Amino acid sequence: MGPENQSSTSDFTLLGLFSHTEAPQFLFSLVVATFVLGLLGNATLLFLIYQDPRLHTPMYFLLSQLSLLDVGFPLVTVPKMAWDFLRGQESIPFWGCGAQIFSLTLLGVAEGLLLALMSYDRYVAICLPLQYPVLMRRQVCLRMVGCSWLGGLLNACIQTSVTLHYPYCASRLVDHFFCEVPALLKLSCQDTSPYQLALSTSGVLILVLPLSLVAASYSRVLRAVVAMRSREARRKAFATCSSHLTVVGFFYGAAVFIYMVPGAYHSPQQDNVVSLFYSLLTPTLNPLIYSLRNREVRLALVKVLVRGAGLGTK
Repeated sequence: MGPENQSSTSDFTLLGLFSHTEAPQFLFSLVVATFVLGLLGNATLLFLIYQDPRLHTPMYFLLSQLSLLDVGFPLVTVPKMAWDFLRGQESIPFWGCGAQIFSLTLLGVAEGLLLALMSYDRYVAICLPLQYPVLMRRQVCLRMVGCSWLGGLLNACIQTSVTLHYPYCASRLVDHFFCEVPALLKLSCQDTSPYQLALSTSGVLILVLPLSLVAASYSRVLRAVVAMRSREARRKAFATCSSHLTVVGFFYGAAVFIYMVPGAYHSPQQDNVVSLFYSLLTPTLNPLIYSLRNREVRLALVKVLVRGAGLGTK
């Protein structure tokens, strides 16, 4: 059997996250609890934004799209990982590996672009408030979201097709808990250095350019906030912007480590931890960060709870 045929018919074996710990049962329970908490948090935020008219604003529309992406991220990896752990078999077919690469690349790039565009929304809201209804009208928001998904789709198609084109005829053991491009390329029996160089180059474009937009937007926002006379206005602006910057820091920090730091400078165990951070922990923390620090979200949650309590007493 030739290398091309073998690569398309053989399964990969995911060594998994739990093989690197002495307490796999405890870590499994922690991962599942975090997964459930993240789904509930993002689903609640989506429901509140849909239900409360006060949250029908451009910022919360973009935030709802972020929550939608954060629902997808853990769904791609955690159920498969949990099922493999429970049945004691951690294999994944070739097509399943391709599906994970495609889905995660699509969601990851789309989220990175969306976070950058959300910084532009904050810039317009604080620095150009009178022009906000025009500059951030619904058509513009829809185009922002469309560009995010389109960018993710194009990148996912390219990365998945190129990655799966390589023959994987050596070891089938993927030292990871899901199929990620850097982990998979280590198993190829063909020289992948040109593609890895292309990945680093595209990583600069996909990560550095959006980060530049974030930095440019918030440098102007910071000057505008400092110049505000009202202490309450400064506090509200800082609360909203710091929530977004926290999310940006978590997401881009992990992505830069995985895709821009050369593989020689981090171990498979470190890759597992960082990948778990951006694929599970960050999607779980995002709704908590926004809901706890945004007064409008807290009020919307209280309103729903009071309404539910009122119906329950009838």
